[in-house]
Amino acid sequence: MDTSISQRKPHPPKKEVTRSITYRLPAKLVDELETEAMQKNISQNVLVRQILEKYIKWDRFADKIGMIPIPRGILETLGKEMTGEDIDGVIQVMAPLIKESVMFMKGKYDLKRCIETLEDYMRASGMNSDHRIEGALHHFVIQHELGMKWSLFAEQLLKEIFHEFLPNKNMKCQTSEKTVIATIELGSDFSEHDY
Repeated sequence: MDTSISQRKPHPPKKEVTRSITYRLPAKLVDELETEAMQKNISQNVLVRQILEKYIKWDRFADKIGMIPIPRGILETLGKEMTGEDIDGVIQVMAPLIKESVMFMKGKYDLKRCIETLEDYMRASGMNSDHRIEGALHHFVIQHELGMKWSLFAEQLLKEIFHEFLPNKNMKCQTSEKTVIATIELGSDFSEHDY
């Protein structure tokens, strides 16, 4: 295998035992699910599974850990006004909150669970993220589209998290207005979903 080419980190489907169940739902709700599934060009079963997985992985915890939805426009506006000192302050407040959230949601606090929780958050928030492997290097790609200050915030937050668990590893970042790519050596067998 040519390891010089960056590859997306596969998230292999686990061989899960499935079972069939039946729910009685209001016709209007079923109609909305049918319409949404058609628009996304997926089956109703896949759509309902996605909805339930999002609920299990994120939504059921969101209110318990104090998450509230904030419109993108507000975050963009706040980001324009942030200084480096503001970013530092927000990260100092967020770090213990992230730890508490990961412990509550995943049952333990370590690098793998922390990364997985951040991925769950980004997915629930509508941000694009990807994990690519190039030999022993891991590239974590975040596309937020909130402006340069939020890119600097994401970069600094990731550096803080990785430094906590791997203080002797150097993380490099490529940052633009909409995207952050964090690169760190974790080994070719590292998977945040394997714990």
